[in-house]
This record gives sequence, C-alpha cells and structure tokens, in this order.
Amino acid sequence: MTQLKRTVGVGGAVLLGLGSIVGTGIFVSIGLAADVAGPSVLLAVLIAAGVATANGLNSAQLAASHPVSGGTYEYAYRLMSGRAGFTAGWMFLVAKSASAATAALGFAGYLMNGLGLHGHWLRVAIALCAVVLLTALVLSGLRRSNWLNAVLVLLGCGALLAFIVIGAGRASTANFRPFFEGGAPGLLEAAALAFVAYTGYGRIATMGEEIHEPAKNIPRAMILTLVASALLYASVAAVLVGLGGRMVEGAPLVSAVSFSAPVKWIVAQGAMVAMLGVLLNLVLGLSRVWLAMGRRGDMPRLLARVNASGTTPVPAVILTGLVIAGLVLIGDVKKTWSFSAFTVLVYYAITNASALLLPPGQRRFPRWIAVVGLLSCLFLAFWVEWQVWAIGLGLIAFGLVWHAVAGSLFRRARGEQQITNNQLPISNDASDRPRG
Repeated sequence: MTQLKRTVGVGGAVLLGLGSIVGTGIFVSIGLAADVAGPSVLLAVLIAAGVATANGLNSAQLAASHPVSGGTYEYAYRLMSGRAGFTAGWMFLVAKSASAATAALGFAGYLMNGLGLHGHWLRVAIALCAVVLLTALVLSGLRRSNWLNAVLVLLGCGALLAFIVIGAGRASTANFRPFFEGGAPGLLEAAALAFVAYTGYGRIATMGEEIHEPAKNIPRAMILTLVASALLYASVAAVLVGLGGRMVEGAPLVSAVSFSAPVKWIVAQGAMVAMLGVLLNLVLGLSRVWLAMGRRGDMPRLLARVNASGTTPVPAVILTGLVIAGLVLIGDVKKTWSFSAFTVLVYYAITNASALLLPPGQRRFPRWIAVVGLLSCLFLAFWVEWQVWAIGLGLIAFGLVWHAVAGSLFRRARGEQQITNNQLPISNDASDRPRG
C-alpha cells in the first residue's frame, strides 16, 4: 500500500504549521539574529516575514493544485525538471534535518539549564533520547501525533505570551539605540537567520496528501499560520530588544527575563515543549519527502512503503530518525541553524520558480508574488557566512551526481516507466492527481 489517507483538517494543519514554527526559531534564532544585527533584528524579523509570506502564498497555490506528499520536490518535478525537483527535495532533507537536530539540542540545553547540569556529551545524549522518543511516536500513527502536537503548540504559545506581557513592562526604548548596530550586512544576515524560523508553514504543503479538501484548506491554513506566526515573532523580537536580551548560553528569552524567577521558569518550560513540537513535526515532514523521493526512484524504493492502515511511511520515518540522530552528534546549535538558512532559502527559491510556471487556470495569486519570492530567497541566501553557502553549493553538486546515479540504480534497474513532469510517481488514485 502506498497511498496515505486524508485525516487532517484546517485546524490540524494550522497547528502542524505552528508546531514547526513556534519552537527552535523563536526561542533560539531570535537571539542569534540579535547578536548579528543588534536592535535592527526587529526589522530583520519583518523582512523575513515578508519573504515568508510571498513563499507561503506560492506554496499554497502549488499545494492546492498538486495536493500530494513531497512539497516543492513534487512541484518542481512536474513544472520544471527532474534535476530541479531532486534539488528541492535534497535541500529540504538537508535543511530540515539540521533544523531538527537543532531542536533536539535546544531542548536538551534548556532542560540542562533548568536542572543545573553541564556537559557537552550529556547534552548530546539527552537530545538523542528526544529523537528516539518522537520517532517512535510518529511510527505509532499521525492522528496520535497530531493530538500531542496541539498540546505542545498551546504550551509554547502560552510561554511566549507570558514573556511578551511581563517583559513589555520592563522594556526600555534606550535599548533600541543605535538601531542599525550591525549595519546592512548584519541586518541581511539576521533576516536570513530569521527566515528559517518561519518556514514551518512548509509542513502543511509536504502533507498535502493527508489534508481534507486540499484545494480549499491548504491556502487557508498557510495564510492563517503565517499571520499568527508573524505577529508572534514581531512581538517577541520587540520585547527582547527592549529588555536588552542577547544570545546567552543558547537561551536568549530566559536570560532576558532573569529578573523574574516564575516567568523565567515558564519560558524555559515552554521552550522545551515547543522544541519537542518542532522535532515532532520535522520527523513527520521529512519522512514524507523521503517517501516521495522513494516513489520516484530518486531514493531506494523501500522508502515508498507505508503501513497497512495507510497512515505512516515506516521505513522513511526510521531513516529520518537516524539522519537527525547523526546530526545531533555534531553538538553545535549555531552550526546546524546557520546551515539551515542557506539550504532552506535555496529550497524556497525553487518553490517560487515552480509557481512562476503554473498554468493560468491553477494560479490563485499574481505572478509578481512569485518573482518577489524567488529574488528575495536568492538574495538572502548568500548573506550567511561564506563557509556555510560554500558547503551548501558543494552539497547541491553532490546531490545532482547522486540523482544521475539513482537513475541507473533505482529507476532503470527496476524497469519503472520514466516519469514525466505531469505524472504521479506510482499512484492511480484519482484523489492524488493534479487539480485545478
């Protein structure tokens, strides 16, 4: 059996998106961006929100027209080329695996901070335990994971609201001067780092095959997710700057509210549960991309298998957990998060390029939105440290070589029919065909 059931509505889709957004990004990356840009991190957050909105609208119309698992991997394959599609899938896997490792390490860091523990390898061990636990949860089925995700999102948002309300009363406008402390380079690098924190909305697109009435519900869920997350991020960034907060031991929000032990405890607990939510959703999303790539033969066909009930791609989930666990062993939050920035921006550049090629009958938003999204992603991608984007370009080249090899190993060797841009990987189910 290879077809997944549609079990998710608008509310569940929004919670899945927020579960991937309200976590590592807001509890960790805001501090990283503030260190780079200073008070202008507030502007960087808004710039990132604008780019994310353009990307979200384009992702929404693509997902509504092509409601299958795989996200931009599938869109680019159908609308651009096999190489573009593979590159999108490859970048998603690399970027989000690094983000998932960051979430696991961030959870471990906050937990150790609360318990007064120290040690690099202890942090790695706790992070590995979190990866194993949530991978097992995803293997148990999406519906159960969805309920837990809702709880984690609500707890994380509650902690952030406590930070905003209590922190706003102690914030000082003096901390906003000089506003452009990091100059233009700092502002743009901070925008790239902050952009990654918004990209959880992509989780909605990668699970298009499991959402009820995708043509209507996917755009609606993405827009609601983006509006809610943008308001939350802007508020948190403003309060953080007003309190003079910076990245301190990987916990900028906790350090900013050290004046209040109860609030500090609430924020720390919220950070931990929110990052578990991010990790949960990334395991779900990554496994669906492995599934889609296995269907096309870009990866071993074993990854295309789902369980008898049609709710879980078991081999893909197991591989996802193993990859994240391997990245956790790096043990460096800053490295994993910075690397996510470049690869995620490349991924969404391909998303916008795909949206430019949508037929008029499937287009729900003006073409200029896709142009803005494409140029913005390509521009911001190269404002991260040059070592990061150099490695990223190397990985793209490696991926394209692998794609050529996979054509012989996993597609031709199995005698599968060559897949054209407008065909589905293997499914004959009418609900899995392009719409519009």
